[in-house]
Amino acid sequence: MQIRYERFWCVQVPKQNGETVRRALIGMNVLERDALVQRDEDYLYFPIKHRIDIEFPDAKLLHRDFEYRKRETFEEILGFTPGYEIIGDIAIIDASDPDAKRIAEAILLMHKNIKTVLGALTRVHGEFRIRDFVLLAGEPGTETIYREYGCRYELDLARVYFTPRLATERARIAGQVDREDTVVDMFAGVGPFSILIAKSAGYVIAIDKNPVAIEYLKKNARLNRINNIRIICGDVADVAHDLCHVADHVIMNLPHSAHEFLDCALMIVKPDGIIHYYGIREEGDLFEGAYEIIEHAAERYGMTAQVLDRRAIRSYSPHQYNIVMDVQICQR
Repeated sequence: MQIRYERFWCVQVPKQNGETVRRALIGMNVLERDALVQRDEDYLYFPIKHRIDIEFPDAKLLHRDFEYRKRETFEEILGFTPGYEIIGDIAIIDASDPDAKRIAEAILLMHKNIKTVLGALTRVHGEFRIRDFVLLAGEPGTETIYREYGCRYELDLARVYFTPRLATERARIAGQVDREDTVVDMFAGVGPFSILIAKSAGYVIAIDKNPVAIEYLKKNARLNRINNIRIICGDVADVAHDLCHVADHVIMNLPHSAHEFLDCALMIVKPDGIIHYYGIREEGDLFEGAYEIIEHAAERYGMTAQVLDRRAIRSYSPHQYNIVMDVQICQR
């Protein structure tokens, strides 16, 4: 990072007005982010990109010298822009990349909020869908707090499954839920679907068989002040019979093997309720094959399945996509 001093126009404001003015300058797209804000006993001095008309009370427009820290780009540091994922204050890259160490150091340089860079040694694997990591740079540790749509989630990336890539999808489902609805999250993990949905739903039942994930889910319910939730540690196949026809919405976010638990979902869902079915599908058959699986399962229960919505959420691997189908289950 290159540090020098440059003269900028700036807005002088009393300290008590600082946050209001700062937000306004950001909204106007005039705050010079690479120059450091200055302060004295009474005032703050916000550097700006160009002269503006002052409309803030008790504010003045001045010329002033500021410490200017020009942020380097990945292209300047590495010669290319790397791929990486950020969860809380942890960044994750591919450990097998020959430039992994250089990339990790560059990420710490570019992102001051990142404390740890981990290299993923494996894809998601095992009963609890976790990954193996190696520390590449920064502070050791795999525990973090992730923020999404006003919710906070404490988690340990080495001990539980979590992806930030479904944030928009989680918000989409939460937007379909009404205050009187009961929602069953069959594979809840640390609660990214359950916690957000609980803010809209009448009641949420969150199930997971990873006891570590369940402990974090309990923490996250407390962290987000969620009280309308029942948390069950166990295999959904063992508890579904106790939840017969309780759910207006059933979330099946186990994309590699959700089809194995359709009988459980059909047992849990109310007549006219909706199953949100997630899968990993080949690009040549994104939806039809999945629908046939759901339709045949519903027929065994004397029900019909009507697709309300279907979409490819994200690319999973070359020629494979993570898809979702919202399917209403009705009696014949």
